[in-house]
Amino acid sequence: MKMIIAIIRDSESDSVSQGLTSAGYRVTLVASSGGFLRRGNSTILVGVDDDQLEPALQIIRDHVKEPTEEGMHKATIFVLKVDQYTHY
Repeated sequence: MKMIIAIIRDSESDSVSQGLTSAGYRVTLVASSGGFLRRGNSTILVGVDDDQLEPALQIIRDHVKEPTEEGMHKATIFVLKVDQYTHY
């Protein structure tokens, strides 16, 4: 199992989270800020099975637009190994 942590611009959080949830993924959205100008970001957390990792990443790629300002990134994505998962 993997945990995807995707840091994206606030303006794209709805599109990305709707794309993931419509494909059946459970998504947690957290408001965050960072960077030089402390711009608004959203952090999306998604737990996926190993075979679902690439499809989930592709959904994120498909829903994040090219940045309009130089030096900005489309997204910052971390993928972590999850040893244990419990859902209540």
